[in-house]
Amino acid sequence: MEESQGTLPLSTCHVQIGLLIINRLHMLLHSTALSFLFYYRLSFLFQDPENSGSHLLPWFLVFASEIILSFIWFLGQAYRWRPVSRAVFPERLPVDDKLPGVDVFICTADPIKEPTLEVMNTVLSSMALDYPQEKLHVYLSDDGCSPMTLYGMSKAYEFARWWLPFCR
Repeated sequence: MEESQGTLPLSTCHVQIGLLIINRLHMLLHSTALSFLFYYRLSFLFQDPENSGSHLLPWFLVFASEIILSFIWFLGQAYRWRPVSRAVFPERLPVDDKLPGVDVFICTADPIKEPTLEVMNTVLSSMALDYPQEKLHVYLSDDGCSPMTLYGMSKAYEFARWWLPFCR
């Protein structure tokens, strides 16, 4: 049973066919309506050769807003193109002794652009991950050789000795 659990997937992904059909039909209908609207707007521009400037500015503003909103609508359709439902199985995760080792590299260079407090929060959060302690290694690379980062790391080390046991 233990070997068969190792080959089972940790998650499954199913395409929702009914929602897929509804979404694609809506996209087709909406795209067709937008095409007719654009055709109407453009034909109005070229239909009347005596367009006055006073009528042209509001027409152009409305047409530009319709183009922008259509583009925004088009970008929003990506996640509707293939709707899926996912199921996860955390009970299929391997036991702690079979998990691989993880190295976390945190790079910093300038304590002005990357405040020391935020870097130390990142280090402490990485050390508090829910992962076997002997398989998790956190490295801090200070390319700027800042004494402020060194001082912050020493204070973070003192705090971690007190705080990390409560996180596990």
